[in-house]
Amino acid sequence: MRQGLRVLGVAIRTEKAVFAAAVISSGLYGAMTVASAWALGWATENAVLPAFARGETGAGALWISVLLIMATALLKAIGVAGRRILAGILQYRMQARSRRDVTKQYLRLPLAWHHQHPTGQLLSNASADAEAAWAPLAPLPMAVGVIVMLLTAAVAMLVTDPVLALVGFLIFPAIAVLNLVYQRRLSPLATHAQQLRAEVSEIAHESFDGALVVKTLGREDLETERFERRAHELRDANIAVGKVRGLFDPMLEALPTLGVLIVLMVGAVRLSGGAINSGELIQVAYLFTLLAFPIRALGWVLAELPRSVVGWQRVQAVLDATGSMDYGQAGVPGSAPAGLQVSALSYSYGEAEVLHDVTFEVPAGRTVALVGPTGSGKSTLVQTLVRLVDPDKGEVRLDGVDLRDIAYGGIADAVALVPQQTFLFDDSVRGNIALGLDVPDEDVWAALRLAQADGFVAKLPSGLDTKVGERGTSLSGGQRQRIALARAVVRRPRLLILDDATSSVDPQVEAKILYGLRDLNAAATTEEGAASTVVVVAYRLATIALADEVVYLDRGSVVDRGTHLELLGRCPGYRNLVTAYEREEAERAAIAAEEEEEVVA
Repeated sequence: MRQGLRVLGVAIRTEKAVFAAAVISSGLYGAMTVASAWALGWATENAVLPAFARGETGAGALWISVLLIMATALLKAIGVAGRRILAGILQYRMQARSRRDVTKQYLRLPLAWHHQHPTGQLLSNASADAEAAWAPLAPLPMAVGVIVMLLTAAVAMLVTDPVLALVGFLIFPAIAVLNLVYQRRLSPLATHAQQLRAEVSEIAHESFDGALVVKTLGREDLETERFERRAHELRDANIAVGKVRGLFDPMLEALPTLGVLIVLMVGAVRLSGGAINSGELIQVAYLFTLLAFPIRALGWVLAELPRSVVGWQRVQAVLDATGSMDYGQAGVPGSAPAGLQVSALSYSYGEAEVLHDVTFEVPAGRTVALVGPTGSGKSTLVQTLVRLVDPDKGEVRLDGVDLRDIAYGGIADAVALVPQQTFLFDDSVRGNIALGLDVPDEDVWAALRLAQADGFVAKLPSGLDTKVGERGTSLSGGQRQRIALARAVVRRPRLLILDDATSSVDPQVEAKILYGLRDLNAAATTEEGAASTVVVVAYRLATIALADEVVYLDRGSVVDRGTHLELLGRCPGYRNLVTAYEREEAERAAIAAEEEEEVVA
């Protein structure tokens, strides 16, 4: 209960004005509801009973009764409308604020944190948990506002007949006990249900993301079974929550009704004894029936509190997560190619060290190839070069400035990465290349030419305006990679990093791309453009041979560095690896030639 009230306090402090206006509207509704009881009692005593007694009633009393009832009804309607509209604004604003805060935190947290948390859980934190955290806000203004009704009705009952009022008030201790039992029963069930929501979301996300694997390997039935099993668990958990709420709600509803019956029984005795008159008994009985609504409104808030606390805790776990990167104030001004220095760099995933004492330098304007067998740490090294993760030891410097000292956004302004896994948004070709950057179409086409993508883009139905579909599904793998390369090049980075970014591109096209990157004027449009310093994770011999220098990695360490020919002569591991690449390329070329001959035949 205390945790739930603290959560509600956060919303009240955040949206003071909206909450206050909603409570005032609800208070107006509560006051007018009580006033309608008084108006009904006045009309009964001054218009209805005299009519029964004398067979007629005065016009003045009748008009006053009508005006009183109509005025209270109108003000009550205004209170209802204001309460509902403002409560909705309060709830949806807080949900939107939580979603924004969670999303901003996701962007602040380093990639290492994301590696430890499933995507489905992160989606659930930003959607279902944020929604659950603020669910009690919808009935909260009404519950707070109708306290006015509760207090006003209680005072009116005490003034009318203290004995009947005290008899009716016996239901409040019963409500407190009922709520205590309810909270203790529901809280663990709600926690379990929220966790299962995240797991169902996680399984669905994995199945959608791995649709190609699922279909090509015929795993549809198994994936369906896996999802169905967890969905059934969620169903059972929600049913368990519903059962508890199903018992709580009718019991909460029944208590005021039981109180009315007791009040009527005691009131009938007091009426026969002459302690009260019939008008007072009707007024007290009606006032007590009104207590059912504020009690029910409070019950709605109390019913949502366990789920709200669980959602809030899951959201706060994200917002309180540590590991966000600290940034300095340094900049890396200029537009010329930047130099890169890596010194004694080490990095581990948990207990497994994947990079150890890595040291090398890339002079400004040069092209360096990172070569190594699978699992040698190339992609992890690339992540440290753009500060997706910070090394455990050592440092990475751009033009002599430690990446950790560069101001937020400074690295993205100077460095561009084209990763192994190409991602395109469900947007146009132009939108995927510019990605929010205000660049003219001439620069977009220049970047496409450098990426050897201008030809196929020009043939698309709407050119730059062609929608590429979700994840670029309307394009081939090589086309997607070239669009991603153009996206990096159009920003004219001082340092361009390619992590096996042309693996799906034809070798001849790849060679043209790399030659273009080395050309100082390749990125020029109407003005002179400068080339970038290039770091490329390379597998193909042709790509490696184009590099000014090669850094050979094995088991997370730099084994040797030098030109391609130098390493061929002195480094057996490098020679064996490159020879294997060369054999693989020859085999692919032979297979392609055979297929071409079969087509000609």
